[in-house]
Amino acid sequence: MKIIRSFLIAVVILFQFAVCQNSIQDEINSFSKISQLKNASISFLAIDLNANETIAEFNSKTCLPSASTAKLFSTATALKVLGPNFQPSTRIYVDGEINKEGILNGNIWVKGGGDPTLGSRFFNEKGKENEFLQSWTDTLLKIGIKGVNGSVIVDGSDFSYQGAPDGWTWSDMGNYYGAGPSGIVIYDNMIQYHFKTSTTVGGKTRLTSTFPKIENLKFDNQISSSSNMGDNSYIYGAPFSYNRFGIGTLPVNKDDFIVKGSLPDPELQMAIELTNSLIKKGINVIYKPNAYRLLKDSLNNNYTDFQLILNHKGIKLKKIIEVTNLKSVNLFAEQLLFLISKEQKEIGSTLEGVKIVKEYWGNSIDLSGMNLTDGSGLSRSNGINASHFCQLLSTIYKFENFEDFENSLPIAGFTGTLTNVCKNELGHGRIKAKSGTLNRVKSYAGYVDSKSGKKIAFAIIVNNYNCSSNQLVKYMEDVFNKLAIY
Repeated sequence: MKIIRSFLIAVVILFQFAVCQNSIQDEINSFSKISQLKNASISFLAIDLNANETIAEFNSKTCLPSASTAKLFSTATALKVLGPNFQPSTRIYVDGEINKEGILNGNIWVKGGGDPTLGSRFFNEKGKENEFLQSWTDTLLKIGIKGVNGSVIVDGSDFSYQGAPDGWTWSDMGNYYGAGPSGIVIYDNMIQYHFKTSTTVGGKTRLTSTFPKIENLKFDNQISSSSNMGDNSYIYGAPFSYNRFGIGTLPVNKDDFIVKGSLPDPELQMAIELTNSLIKKGINVIYKPNAYRLLKDSLNNNYTDFQLILNHKGIKLKKIIEVTNLKSVNLFAEQLLFLISKEQKEIGSTLEGVKIVKEYWGNSIDLSGMNLTDGSGLSRSNGINASHFCQLLSTIYKFENFEDFENSLPIAGFTGTLTNVCKNELGHGRIKAKSGTLNRVKSYAGYVDSKSGKKIAFAIIVNNYNCSSNQLVKYMEDVFNKLAIY
């Protein structure tokens, strides 16, 4: 009787497993037949990590632009190549002697190390963005510098001057989320434009100031006032160009409405900001601040001949990765590629960083068909499928620092870009995943801790849907909730 009972229990368990598994496959099949998705491209895969079995799939090898879920490759590679405790550094040098009056007969050099956290809004309270500059200035005062018979020169030449990765569009690059990577990063490579809007609908807006103050900025303001609330404006402008123009609308009757855009030249802006900090502390600087990019053909930056004054260590990598995935910060993801490339190939660049990503994972993951052109997913040239993501997630799951990676992911119903996903539903608190959003692109990839105790890796990418993004997420939640009770 015991043998028969055990047999019957096993049959019941297998039946329940099959029913649940089939229900998830049925769910994704039904999802693909939704009328608003009849013209869409879909890639989906879910796997049981411990059993190493496919739970359900739909076109799992179809490569598509996936938007910000591409950040999973950047953050995972950085975690493995650089380590969770890696700290990017910025070095301060002087290239001359300090006389008995405290005058430096030479220049102050800032050697960029690709640190994305200097003055970052994600690591500094509002109003305290300049504290790192004040600290640098205090250090220069302590060694006796009272004046500079030279200039502040900021050098980010160990990294690419590309400005923006391939595949980024003109409509992205002038906005804050299109701020490109650089050897020197300051204030998230972002400008805050302060506008005063009209009291009447259709009235003109007026640009009152920017932070930071941008010398030689030429702003063509075509932004009008509207009854629609929120920021419906776009800033256009290319890297290293000081010509910017704005279109769209802002809410009426606002005395100080802030619109965020990309900084034209972070290297030069750092030189300006540090020079201003020195002057405020009474250290006169004779010559104007400068960027090495503008001087490199006429000036030698042989640091072995310079005196190192300060080595500023940035935030630990695991904290940068946490913000990158939780807040979906494009700039941070691109900087991670720069840092990986600089560490392994002596020069920080998007192209070399992408090569390292593919080289690192190519031995453990089938990357056939994958096309990666940036680190953030902003490029529509990217082509990644659900299988690529699930293989990545499965491989990371076996690593010793998996916890650092998983903890960087938003949690459904609680944090980051998943705060309102599956809220108060079956998936609430059980899904940890990175989201991705572009116009007519929506994706998710991450982990599910199912009700039965299983660990699931999943990915879903949808392109060219004919409904709102919010409605699409509602359809996706049906799939997520099924996975949560698997």
